[in-house]
Amino acid sequence: MDPSLIADLGDELWRALDNQTTVEPLTSRHETLSVEDAYRIQQRLIERQVSAGARIVGKKIGVTSDAVMQLLNVHQPDFGYLLDTMLREEGAPIDTTKLIQPKAEGEIAFVLKHDLMGPGISVADVLRATEGVLVCFEIVDSRIRDWKIRIQDTVADNASCGLFVLGSQFVDPRSLDLRTCGMVLEKNGAVVATGAGAAALNSPANAVAWLANTLGRLGVPLKAGEVILSGSLGTMVPVKAGDNLHVSIGGIGNCSARFV
Repeated sequence: MDPSLIADLGDELWRALDNQTTVEPLTSRHETLSVEDAYRIQQRLIERQVSAGARIVGKKIGVTSDAVMQLLNVHQPDFGYLLDTMLREEGAPIDTTKLIQPKAEGEIAFVLKHDLMGPGISVADVLRATEGVLVCFEIVDSRIRDWKIRIQDTVADNASCGLFVLGSQFVDPRSLDLRTCGMVLEKNGAVVATGAGAAALNSPANAVAWLANTLGRLGVPLKAGEVILSGSLGTMVPVKAGDNLHVSIGGIGNCSARFV
């Protein structure tokens, strides 16, 4: 794809993000758009946000669970960048007027103490490089109208990043079997999603290794101090003003999010 069109599409998504509006699916307008083109558009979108003062604080893996793959009809993982402007404190009200069509996911977040640079990263490498894991909410959002996305659309839109909320408990992942950690997500007191660590590419640590190796082939490291969101353990849950969410993951802890 022509570099000027890459820049134009990245700028279009930046304006949609800034104005809380949606755009028509990129794939409906550019039938030859490749996943590689989409990542270049994503990079333009991130560059615009960083130029406006945002700071990269981590990365996220998206579309790791069968539930989300089926919901979105997207059948391969992707990745995006986490910015400091996306982080919300647990318990602080989340302003839904700053979002477009948000959905919540319960996930396990990794905080790194050492860099990880693929290719060749194993699960053992991931565990050695991890300071600790936390329960988190990722509030995904889409600048693509009605979530009508193909893999290229969500990739270009920074893997549908919105916001994220980290729990307060910090656990050494080597003390757990991350595959069998069970998740329960409640909305307004009712259970709306369940899952387990194995939903994220058979283990959240597998998902982080996949990300380290995928980014490593592009010359991009996972850096010490970064937060890595390892993927949803269940389906996405739509949220709106007035909703209160609580997620617990066995052996790790819990996290809450309040929407206004």
